[in-house]
Amino acid sequence: MRTRIALAALLIALAALTSACGESPAEKQADCQKALTKTATKTNRPEACKNLSQDAYETLLMAWAVKNTVDGIPKADRDLLDYNDDGELNGSISGN
Repeated sequence: MRTRIALAALLIALAALTSACGESPAEKQADCQKALTKTATKTNRPEACKNLSQDAYETLLMAWAVKNTVDGIPKADRDLLDYNDDGELNGSISGN
């Protein structure tokens, strides 16, 4: 009986310790996305992105760059891209 109680206490302590150790990968990526700015480059990472793998960081950086490029295009040009994307003006190309 003591062994079971000790084992249960150990498992509870281990679970508490591992849950307090840090953020999940999804949380780390979300923090990195929030930290990206036009000064971020392949080698100049924001502090919030330092704990991501190079591939994960570059993927987020590229997505950020594409989104911000599209957002900067005038509406008429976004509509033209949208139409050429799938034959309809349906917002498939995001932007302001």
